[in-house]
Amino acid sequence: MKQPGSSSQIANGAGAAAVLAAGIGSFLVGFFAVLADKAPAIKNLMIFAKPTGPLSGVTTCAIVVWLLSWAVLHARWQGRSVALNRVAVSALILLVLGILLTFPPVGDLL
Repeated sequence: MKQPGSSSQIANGAGAAAVLAAGIGSFLVGFFAVLADKAPAIKNLMIFAKPTGPLSGVTTCAIVVWLLSWAVLHARWQGRSVALNRVAVSALILLVLGILLTFPPVGDLL
């Protein structure tokens, strides 16, 4: 039996925040990789560990932004019901773009 004043929708905001943040983080790995490959100044900034080269900064920056975006989205969507289909499609598009950007032929086109 439904309680008075209760919503018929289940809160999915926390899970949706995690899904979208994962898409954002995946995209940023590819984006930062292309950016470091194309801009020598950025490439030098991304070298956090010399043996690894700019990949150390690319992955570290992507992880930091992923965690920040997850925290912000979680804080905004916690306890709310969001359009999970739209979030999932957005996250999938970001994931595909991130994967494509990690392939050198695609990055060379930009």
